[in-house]
Amino acid sequence: MTPPSQSTIDAAVRYLYEVGQLKLSKRTGWWHAGIAEPESVAEHTFRTAIIGYVLAVLEHADPNVTAALCLFHDVLETRIGDIPRVAKAYVSHEPDVRIAADQVVGMPPPARDAILGAVAEYVGQESPEALLAKDADRLECLIQAREYEHQGFRNTRPWMDSNLAGLRSPSARALAERALTLPPDEWWKVFAEARDGS
Repeated sequence: MTPPSQSTIDAAVRYLYEVGQLKLSKRTGWWHAGIAEPESVAEHTFRTAIIGYVLAVLEHADPNVTAALCLFHDVLETRIGDIPRVAKAYVSHEPDVRIAADQVVGMPPPARDAILGAVAEYVGQESPEALLAKDADRLECLIQAREYEHQGFRNTRPWMDSNLAGLRSPSARALAERALTLPPDEWWKVFAEARDGS
């Protein structure tokens, strides 16, 4: 196998630096709920991938593919930013696959093609894994809204309601419905009680 050329390695490294910008990019829709310092796109993406993995296991789909689709679902936001729902009525952008193609120009072909394939599969919403990745995106937003509500932000209910309504898999719906009633700090309380009881 021929090793990648220096120019393709450079392109791959530039892409990795670009993806790092997602750690700085805020999920701007939360500003409409009064959250001055919302999560970053990278933080959202991380938990979306974990949720996607769990959903795929529960729904007997490929968890590795689902998690990979989740990882790439918002990478284009390094180029266009996080466009909140209220702005989508006024703003349009190039198709996601075209933006992704611009991002991976010059990369080693196997990496380039795999990334473009993941973006196209997610956008196409035809495979079970793509459907679950979209459910994971929605479920993560619902859970984040619930956490913000628990922290005292009162205007997050519309995010919970709209994302719950968009869920398609039985497992995502079951998790979402329970997340709406189970307090976000329940995991810590259970841990602390178990530790105190030992």
